[in-house]
Amino acid sequence: MRNKELSFWLFITPVILSLSLVVILPVVMGFFFSFTDWNGLTFNQFIGLGHYRRLLEDSQFRQSLEFTFIFAFVSVIVLNIIGLSLALLVTSKLKSRNLLRTVFFMPNLIGGLILGFIWQFIFVRVFAAMGNFTGIEGLLGWLSTPATGFWGLVILTVWQQAGYIMIIYIAYLQGIPKELIESANIDGATPFQKFRYITFPLIAPGFTVSMFLTLSSSFKIYDQNLSLTGGGPYNSTQMVAMNIVDTAFASNQMAYGQSKAVVFFIIVAIFSLSQVYYNKKREVDL
Repeated sequence: MRNKELSFWLFITPVILSLSLVVILPVVMGFFFSFTDWNGLTFNQFIGLGHYRRLLEDSQFRQSLEFTFIFAFVSVIVLNIIGLSLALLVTSKLKSRNLLRTVFFMPNLIGGLILGFIWQFIFVRVFAAMGNFTGIEGLLGWLSTPATGFWGLVILTVWQQAGYIMIIYIAYLQGIPKELIESANIDGATPFQKFRYITFPLIAPGFTVSMFLTLSSSFKIYDQNLSLTGGGPYNSTQMVAMNIVDTAFASNQMAYGQSKAVVFFIIVAIFSLSQVYYNKKREVDL
């Protein structure tokens, strides 16, 4: 037993040290520096809740926070609907299902910055050409308004991440006992009834996992926001992550940017953990 315990701690010690140095220590230091006048290298004095009081009057931060909330809400719903739909498609009896899995997952392998520039070319050049050819004015200047810029970010995010969410749902769909489906077919159940009473309850844990991943990733998007819209026009599509980076590095207000990051960290943690708790309860009810 002692040898097993020693082996266990020897194996996990590097992981614990790495986690502490890369995640836990920076988070603790970030909380500490948010109460100081830290400039990125040193600090001279503690200023208490000064930065947090200033946040209450920061209209740009509130605007970026509101935009991020709306974006996360829409993206999570669309991502899970499309991800589940793709999973149902590629687990059907289609002959090309293995090829489709690869095709749907490939966008997830492209980096966020490159993806943003690809879709910027599509929205600006391709949509403009289509608008001029068809006479549809709505296709012109797609990224020049807050509304179309918002949907541009949603389309980019869904296109990139839907394949990854599909893989999660596939894992749970393939775990459904075939005997249940065969029994439902014998009883004359319709496809909707099989999905409602068999498939949906059995893949409920998949909803918990995918909702957590999509919610946290939607809140933290930065590189796609930077390369696609750059926060424009007039910071109307600026998300919280970009607002924090601009405050800390562009405006050289490290401590103030850190206070924004602390608030953002707390908000994301509350929403993510609340979602997991709620969905876990639903799994039991189902």
